[in-house]
Amino acid sequence: MIHYHGLPVTPATAAARLLQGRHAFVSFMHPEQLEIAAELCQSFAVDNGAFTAWKSGKAIIDWSDYYQWVEALKSHPGFDFAVIPDVIDGDEVANDDLIREWPHEKHYSAPVWHMHESIERLFDLAHFWPRLCIGSSGAFAQIGTAQWWCRISEALNAICDEHGRPVTRLHGLRMLDPSVFTKMPFASADSTNIGRNIGIDSAWRGTYQPPSKEWRAELMAARIESHNSAEQWSRAPIQEALI
Repeated sequence: MIHYHGLPVTPATAAARLLQGRHAFVSFMHPEQLEIAAELCQSFAVDNGAFTAWKSGKAIIDWSDYYQWVEALKSHPGFDFAVIPDVIDGDEVANDDLIREWPHEKHYSAPVWHMHESIERLFDLAHFWPRLCIGSSGAFAQIGTAQWWCRISEALNAICDEHGRPVTRLHGLRMLDPSVFTKMPFASADSTNIGRNIGIDSAWRGTYQPPSKEWRAELMAARIESHNSAEQWSRAPIQEALI
């Protein structure tokens, strides 16, 4: 499994320490550390920034700048994939329209299935695209709740074969939490957890606390990356999580 660490991470020295030889997830809304990722990472993927825009209440209408941004990145040897534009709480018609408008090749691209959307749409996307992102939305926006686990269970049951292997490569958006990704057969997942937490001094106390933000980032990454995704899908971990 690929562990994508979301940017930005401040200070830049902490970002450099974190990204050396690792994998980054760069948002179109926050591209300021793209150069660091492109130089230091094994690989990087890019996100369309729809979640950030949605949280701010300013939905993106014109995606032409994002299309051009991705076009410029495709030739970089470390570039993995780009998330196709989506409407977080939109309907399936709106999201399918954005997929149809997407100008780039399939092997560079990953659409998003939002968990409030139909299982039928999930099934269709999974059987057409070589990579599929799963995004938490609607009644399932909060990752890790009992309701969320029931829905993700339903989704994986629909697109995994008799051996518990998904029919396409799955990416968990905002799911780089070992309590989540270790229970599912993800090819990759991302999170901005490190960037959001290394600067909270009150969370780092005790005799053996890391001496700097650079070491905090390194410690958090090492803890996350010591875990892998599940080899196959099984209902058992979900049942245990709901107890």
